[in-house]
Amino acid sequence: MALCINPGVIPVPFTGGKVRKIAVLTGLATALLVSSPATAATTVHDDTDNLYSAEACKIPGKSKFDFHIYYNSAQSGAWRNIGYSVYNFADVPDGVVGATSPLPFCTSGAGAGQGIKNNAASGENSHYKYMARVYFNSGFKGAQDAMAPYQHIDQFVHVFNQNASFQWT
Repeated sequence: MALCINPGVIPVPFTGGKVRKIAVLTGLATALLVSSPATAATTVHDDTDNLYSAEACKIPGKSKFDFHIYYNSAQSGAWRNIGYSVYNFADVPDGVVGATSPLPFCTSGAGAGQGIKNNAASGENSHYKYMARVYFNSGFKGAQDAMAPYQHIDQFVHVFNQNASFQWT
């Protein structure tokens, strides 16, 4: 008696056509779920969450993402909520191997839809524990503006409209 071994499927003996078809279909469904970018974004926290999560464009303070970056000074204009560190605002992995997209401001206010890289003027850290750092260069390098928990900066001093990455520390 042979066994059907598929990831996520309990091995079942090949006793008849129906059992084999069910095991094969279950294995196929599992493979599709594992390889789906949308599924990966909900289970692995990385740049794809910053790009695709509904939390990114909720009203700041109502989002589970605790860093809020704004197009204008004094936390005004378009914004984006960021939940995870971003190596390069212009080159965010979008869930497809080798493909990237720029991280845009959300669709509300001045700057809506524009890329965040080199366009942000202020920020706010709503996290209770971690420092939020916005860097001049990609890869968390160069000059930076840092915000302690619950701190905001009305106008970036070191990275005003010259910002390329973000990191929690």
